[in-house]
Amino acid sequence: MLRPQQPESSSRLNCSGGVFDWDVALDRLHELDAKSEDPTLWDKPADAQALMRERQRLADQICVVKGMISGLSDAVEFAELADAEGDEASLTDARAQLADLKERAARAELEALLSGEADCNDAFVEINSGAGGTESNDWAGMLLRMYTRWATAHGMSVEFLEETSGEQAGIKSVTLQIKGTNAYGWLKTEAGVHRLVRISPFDSNAKRHTSFASVWVYPVVDDTIEIDINPADVRTDTYRASGAGGQHINKTDSAVRLTHIPTGVAVACQMGRSQHQNREEAWKMLRARLYEMELQKREAAQQALEDQKTDIGWGHQIRSYVLQPYQMVKDLRTEVETSDTGGVLDGDLDAFMGAALAQRVGATRDATA
Repeated sequence: MLRPQQPESSSRLNCSGGVFDWDVALDRLHELDAKSEDPTLWDKPADAQALMRERQRLADQICVVKGMISGLSDAVEFAELADAEGDEASLTDARAQLADLKERAARAELEALLSGEADCNDAFVEINSGAGGTESNDWAGMLLRMYTRWATAHGMSVEFLEETSGEQAGIKSVTLQIKGTNAYGWLKTEAGVHRLVRISPFDSNAKRHTSFASVWVYPVVDDTIEIDINPADVRTDTYRASGAGGQHINKTDSAVRLTHIPTGVAVACQMGRSQHQNREEAWKMLRARLYEMELQKREAAQQALEDQKTDIGWGHQIRSYVLQPYQMVKDLRTEVETSDTGGVLDGDLDAFMGAALAQRVGATRDATA
């Protein structure tokens, strides 16, 4: 059997941000470690935070590579020992270890595609039900559950910023902030209209219904990205928050909606305990939305964000979820499909995200070639 070798000086590994040179990465980490110990580092907090973020990302990447190299070496040695002793049970265990390493390597390869300037950031996710009343509201609620479960399974946290419930079931709209490494890089592939076909649980005649809901994703803008917004271009509206809350939250105009007049972009936040908290969060969301619009303009392979939002219905969907008369989830961009509808609705989205990400990166490279 071949034994894994430590990366040599010429070894170049795929990693986040492009080609990952092992020796260069180690040297850069040592350099960042030395800079992080400089007592004057925090004299410029913005620069210090940027340095620490770079250091953490690089350290995580190196840790992943080292972990896979060590795991491969251990699995190969274990397999050789089991083979020599004719231990079939141990050989089965070794194969399982190698299969797990293969999955980890595949995910690391996909993460190598997350090279956009905001891919490593947290993400805002908006879900809006389409026409169809209770049916579409329930579908939007199912998507909310799906993305919440995906985030939790990947060690990310979910914070609710705004939610408008449906009259009978589900939600009309919701805005989440999903926090975790590469949250935006993964979730940006989910932006678009999602179509559901099923026997309606709200129809006494048990007829098949088609429902639509839209998902829009934009990055949380951190201190490394400057977005200048003229306050005179922003209209501020306050209103009474709806939904669950304390005695104060539903009795005062604590909810805040900001509208950027030149672009028509509007954001709202109502989950904070005070108008001040909601206003601050709404400004973060507005900066993020405008930044995402700028990113969209730079990508020649995609439509501008506002063109994508013309309608939540036929002709604009990116993915179909069919529960009756057969079981199938199919991405209309990449042709990736599965009959495991339950797994997908429980948050198993990696295959769809990975294929869409690879297609997106490939299209961008072709456009710039």
